[in-house]
Amino acid sequence: MKLNYYKDTDSLYIDLSSKPSADTREISEGIALDYDADGNIAGIDIDNASRKIDLREIILSKIPAEFETLTA
Repeated sequence: MKLNYYKDTDSLYIDLSSKPSADTREISEGIALDYDADGNIAGIDIDNASRKIDLREIILSKIPAEFETLTA
């Protein structure tokens, strides 16, 4: 999983899969789910992210994998 924040557009993309998106459905104003060809969720796109969620802190809890931290 990758979290990608784009400051210039204030959008957050949560990449859940390495498979490409084949379909997108808006589930709420400014929130869209991307699906792969098999119908699995591949990503979540959040427009105006700083107004919808708190971007100042990310807490990972009980994640059963190693992770890499990248800073801008």
